[in-house]
Amino acid sequence: MRAAVLVGPGQLEMRDVPTPKAGPGELVLKVGANTVCGTDGRILRGEKTAGVRPGVIMGHEFSGYVHEIGAGVEGFDEGQLVGVMPTVPCLRCYYCENHLEHMCVDAKLFGYWIDGGLAEYVLVNEAAIQRGAIVPALPGSNPAEIALAEPLGCVLNGVDNYQVHIGDSVLIVGAGPIGLLHTMVAKQKGASQIIVVNRSPERLEIAKQVGATHTALTGDVNVPEFVKDLTGGLGANVAVQCIGALDLFQTALLSVRNGGRVNAFAGFPKGQMASIDPNLIHYNELTVTGGSNMGRNNYRKAVQLIGDGTINVGALLTEPFKLEDAAAAIEHVSAGKGIKTAVVPS
Repeated sequence: MRAAVLVGPGQLEMRDVPTPKAGPGELVLKVGANTVCGTDGRILRGEKTAGVRPGVIMGHEFSGYVHEIGAGVEGFDEGQLVGVMPTVPCLRCYYCENHLEHMCVDAKLFGYWIDGGLAEYVLVNEAAIQRGAIVPALPGSNPAEIALAEPLGCVLNGVDNYQVHIGDSVLIVGAGPIGLLHTMVAKQKGASQIIVVNRSPERLEIAKQVGATHTALTGDVNVPEFVKDLTGGLGANVAVQCIGALDLFQTALLSVRNGGRVNAFAGFPKGQMASIDPNLIHYNELTVTGGSNMGRNNYRKAVQLIGDGTINVGALLTEPFKLEDAAAAIEHVSAGKGIKTAVVPS
């Protein structure tokens, strides 16, 4: 089969590799689609190396059709579309045993350590199956949309941390794919105002289409004042930072009301520090949380929400690429083009 193999930093090669066969306890999936995210670019450039195996087949946001079922595997049918949660937790460490499996210290990830979705077929090992990483999609689901259960599941984990209540005002800082998913979930949760700010105008139009009630360019407005003008002088109930710009974290803290909630969802440049006023947290009694990865419950929930149409992630899909053009797809995303780009085996 054809596969995109990570040879080393900056080196992604299309190679002919053996097509996997399902042994006892295993599945082989025919890849339906693999969507690309910014992390793929960081891996390819050598900026992210933790847990990454040289020679791995890349791709961690993917879905596939059950192609071969190994002996002893039950609950799947040939031809069935499934989503693949990329993180396979150990289920033995402190975090796994305390309902924080997404922080597992011994997890292995598809597309990092385990061969991933930028290929024609994927072998799913026994551990991934037994630990609940393979989730059947609802009949009629779109494979590229099911691939987006990975980022949506991560967003659902973040929302669990910062909470959106009916009638809340929510500020989303950054209108990339993750910011747009937070926008969609905030709408589904019943937020009355969803304010999206971004440094470039193109994606603000998309933000309006998927649920934003107000948008602005960060360079055109004083964001905290803009938010307070829209909320009777109070500020938002929630601010979610979805872009790793250090200077904007202080902006998020300034944009929420007393008792508000701020979530650092974006990854920030490693080794750099943000300058914030901690008195905003102290005197305004703010709750500050993070959000990273997801557990099995949120992945299953994401597959369900996509399959039943509750969250229309299809609105984010742009510019499909062929498998042979996987490197170009990663470069496309790294350049900030498109929204969510799918690589689809021909």
